[in-house]
Amino acid sequence: MNNSILHYLPILTTIVSILFARTILKRYFSNRSSRHLLWWGIGVVVYGMGTFAESWITLLGWNPVIFKFWYIVGALLGGAPLAQGTVWFLLKSKTAQRLSYTLIIYVGVAALLVIASPINFSLVNPHLPSGKVFEWQWVRLFSPFVNTYAVIFLIGGAFLSAWRFGVAFRRDRTNRQIARDRMIGNILIAIGAILPGIGGSASRAGHTEILYLTEILGISLIWLGYWFNVKR
Repeated sequence: MNNSILHYLPILTTIVSILFARTILKRYFSNRSSRHLLWWGIGVVVYGMGTFAESWITLLGWNPVIFKFWYIVGALLGGAPLAQGTVWFLLKSKTAQRLSYTLIIYVGVAALLVIASPINFSLVNPHLPSGKVFEWQWVRLFSPFVNTYAVIFLIGGAFLSAWRFGVAFRRDRTNRQIARDRMIGNILIAIGAILPGIGGSASRAGHTEILYLTEILGISLIWLGYWFNVKR
């Protein structure tokens, strides 16, 4: 495989994710009651783990251990931990706790089945991870539910917050700048969360480089959006 500069983007995405996660978790450890920050930090770490595994397969070649690791943290978990952070931020603690337990159990069971599934090596692309190589194709049915959960709470939650701050910006004359910043920040987070999904669709159509580009743009926009939310 002839690598272009785009094939090295997942490495950069992993580095950005590590730095971003450090920023969030540092804020969490200064105020451990902010459970949403813990989940957001975990979510960014998981994002970086996925792009790390992706870069390994792209540059060093496919192997079953790295592939299954990629599938669990990338295709299965995806944006779910980030979404769970939004759940803790927007919903009551009791509801968020129940949803957390449900998510952990669901993903845990799915991950064990992914690990147990045999691989059809005749379908393996040496430099491109794909769930089509599972002998147990039904294990792939777990990920749409997790991804839908992420769309509802991460993307939907960001747009809801943007709308709320937009209303506050128009009505509140004393904190207009804060409301404006947080409106912009949540719009950026929503867009950043959407981009990897677009890239995933492009990758399944054979344009993997688009996925690598949308991943780095996505996490960068989420970080910028986070900065807009906490800068004041």
